[in-house]
Amino acid sequence: MSALLVVIAAALSAVSGLPPLLARKHSRGADLFSAALLVTGSLVGLAAVGTAVAGVGGPPLRLEWHLPGALLEIAVDGLSALFLLPLFVISGLGAVYATSYWPPLRHPRTAPLLRLFYGVTTSAIAIVFVARNSILFLMAWEVMALGAFLMVLTEGRRRDVRQAGWIYITATHTGTLALFALFAIVASLNEGSFHLGLLRAGLASSPAGMAVFWLALFGFGLKAGIMPMHIWLPGAHAATPSHVSALMSGVLIKTGIYGLVRILSLFPDPPLLWGGVLLAFGAVSGVLGVAYALGQHDLKKLLAYHSIENIGIITMGLGLWLGGRSLGEPVWAVLGLAGGLLHVVNHAFFKALLFLGAGSVIHATGTREMDRMGGLLGRLPRTSSTFLVGAVAICGLPPLNGFVSEFLIYLGLLRPATSPGPVAIGAAGAAAALALIGGLALSCFVKAFGTVFLGTPRDPATFRAHEASAMTLPLLILSGLCVFVGLFPFATAPLLNRACLGAGLPADVSRAAPLATLSLVQIAIAAVLLGVSWLLARRLRDDVARRQPLPTWDCGYAAGTSRMQYTSSSFASWSVDLFRWALSPREEKPRFPHPFPAKGHYESHVPDAVLDRILVPAFRRGGWLLSRARVIQRGQMQLYLLYVVIILLVLLWRV
Repeated sequence: MSALLVVIAAALSAVSGLPPLLARKHSRGADLFSAALLVTGSLVGLAAVGTAVAGVGGPPLRLEWHLPGALLEIAVDGLSALFLLPLFVISGLGAVYATSYWPPLRHPRTAPLLRLFYGVTTSAIAIVFVARNSILFLMAWEVMALGAFLMVLTEGRRRDVRQAGWIYITATHTGTLALFALFAIVASLNEGSFHLGLLRAGLASSPAGMAVFWLALFGFGLKAGIMPMHIWLPGAHAATPSHVSALMSGVLIKTGIYGLVRILSLFPDPPLLWGGVLLAFGAVSGVLGVAYALGQHDLKKLLAYHSIENIGIITMGLGLWLGGRSLGEPVWAVLGLAGGLLHVVNHAFFKALLFLGAGSVIHATGTREMDRMGGLLGRLPRTSSTFLVGAVAICGLPPLNGFVSEFLIYLGLLRPATSPGPVAIGAAGAAAALALIGGLALSCFVKAFGTVFLGTPRDPATFRAHEASAMTLPLLILSGLCVFVGLFPFATAPLLNRACLGAGLPADVSRAAPLATLSLVQIAIAAVLLGVSWLLARRLRDDVARRQPLPTWDCGYAAGTSRMQYTSSSFASWSVDLFRWALSPREEKPRFPHPFPAKGHYESHVPDAVLDRILVPAFRRGGWLLSRARVIQRGQMQLYLLYVVIILLVLLWRV
């Protein structure tokens, strides 16, 4: 039953973009009908998730194809259900959000096509999560990649958007080549079958098993954005419309995490090396991802780098899972896998909330540059309050959902940290990295929220900012989900138990972690925070009623302007200097020829070290070298025939 419901949901999503394309003119009604189709598909998909978690999902769907080795085999287990949950929540809310954010009347050229690609991508992601045949998986994977590429190019007339799109498609096809090799090796280990089933013991440590691990880490890690394979992510997330960024960051990059879990769970006895490698990559991604976010001026790029950070946290959980399985420590494995998978859901909720909130800000101000914003708290009250919820959640602070999943990973890391040997050193280092990530994330979002919503307006467009109701509703729903999971984490236990079972790890998460006690603590913290907030608000109202409010003390300087406020660069300067060895920021400082200059100018940029300092120069040098080989292309048929004859003679000689 669950498999059939997912197929229906995928079909509704795939056709949801047709009404705007078939309409004779850019009709508001066709756009709303398209959104309704996608929302209906999302509700059907959520029903499939519910039946799978309840254990009444029914048998898988199987249909023979004429394509050799291919089989339409679709099954919804607990692991698939966990990843389908954020997909259908975010895609449905994104469809509603787009009716105001990207309407056909304002974007007549791009809105109908964007609706089509958005629905097709949602459908393809759903099939990726439920495919049990390698060929079907790769077909859906490629449709998903192409749909996302076309969405990235929504505003393809801009040069930066085209560049982001080409980097994305190059990266994703490079990763797909690795997946072709991966599934070929898995099929050889599975006696030639393309079915994704459990492999026999002892294969993980073989050369073929190690090749599968490294190919999976590269192919799926490239899609997930694990550093240093993150090169496509910041540009693509920033270039797309915000509801597409929410889908890509909240769900699409999680297909890489899903692929890692699904493939690595096929091996019953993973070596300890696998867990250590994932822990190391996760720590690097988490720390450097948030460090790069601190140096950003673009609000959406800042959020994109935080996706890399949170993928790092999830990867650390997966490393703990593999390490626990290797050492025969089921509690470590349960806490790592449950924490990582719960963070998949939590990150989807609060990152979609933040991207949609950023979209509301961009829609109201017309800019992504944080240093041109400010003072939006009073003009966008619902957006600012929901953005604050997302900011608290992504920093891993109680009482919201980000704290719960990170708490499970902390518990898992602290258990091996007390054991002797190198395992304890690795776990302690990972726990310290996780703590550093939380502190840096808090600093980054204090900067982001303060620069965007507090202070005084830096740009005249800020005074015209206003909210749209259709864009506010998804923000409120996602905020409610962040609060619900944070206050009632025990409610996620059935979902996590089923997901762990789908990954080959029978578990009772409630026994490994005190979720019920944690719920009481979270509720108590929330009650204290609400009480303190109420008292402060009441005291403030009383003070205002008793006396006329006075202006802020200006230190004797009465000609202050908005330019005297802290900018995002000045706020984060200390943190960026701390990681200067990795970030290598570029600064343009003023040179004053005399002590009393008339005007000064300062700019700072943090380029991506892997893309801008390694890959782009390498490709340029490679292009130059290949251009030297054009001398052999004379345009003469006789010369080309000579090349063919020479190659044939060489091959015959080798035979």
